[in-house]
Amino acid sequence: MGRTKKIGPTGGLKARYGATVRKRYIEVVTELKKKHRCPQCNFVAVKRQSVGIWRCKKCGLTFTGGAYTPSTKLGVTAKRAAKGLSTEA
Repeated sequence: MGRTKKIGPTGGLKARYGATVRKRYIEVVTELKKKHRCPQCNFVAVKRQSVGIWRCKKCGLTFTGGAYTPSTKLGVTAKRAAKGLSTEA
């Protein structure tokens, strides 16, 4: 008998919702669960506390960000505009 396919975070979804939705779900959940780089101490120790709230385990910095990632494209643009720099990348 052959081996079964490794399904990762979509194990709870089984065969439902279609392949495309499950692939997007894998992308979002893996990005959410991994550790990110801290904007203050530059150490890879940032984890999500709750929706939009992120915390660095090393320096203790708590900051807001996106629901699934600590920084969003819109947030980067807003930060640039607040500094007075051009908004074009």
